[in-house]
Amino acid sequence: KESQKLTRMSYQALVKANALKKAEAVAKKVKSGVVIGADTLVVYKNHIYGKPKNIRDARAMLTTLSGKAQWVYTGLAIIDKDRQRQKVSCEKTKIYMDRLTSKEIRSYFRSVSPLDKAGSFDIQGRGAIFIRRIEGCFYNVVGLPLHLLYRMFKELRLKIFLLLCCVTS
Repeated sequence: KESQKLTRMSYQALVKANALKKAEAVAKKVKSGVVIGADTLVVYKNHIYGKPKNIRDARAMLTTLSGKAQWVYTGLAIIDKDRQRQKVSCEKTKIYMDRLTSKEIRSYFRSVSPLDKAGSFDIQGRGAIFIRRIEGCFYNVVGLPLHLLYRMFKELRLKIFLLLCCVTS
């Protein structure tokens, strides 16, 4: 289960811990190979916006985030079962969202389910039109910062071809 309690943990530490928990849960079920876990959250004014509980929660989230700059954090964890090694890291991206009307939010939710998206929006789909600017990694906002993943693969001396097969299939 993803934790959204910050307590004394930084946002970076939180997404890294969640990503590692996800990777470890899968790694327990496989005998060999490489397991990747990821966790993404949105932060605005020291408040964490993960995946909404329901449409009402999603509407409240998107209403709060609209027109504002916010941070997107994604934690990545890689577990190499064969070599008994792991690596955990985090990416941070700032996004600037246009101000959305209630009508625009309702229309968006009719075409896109916000329930599986941190902050209730996507950047790779229809939500892209609401994003005015980003500072940092686009793929981080999608939920899988590919360049960070590539660097982590290199640091673990994993075959980059393996990563390319996973990303493109």
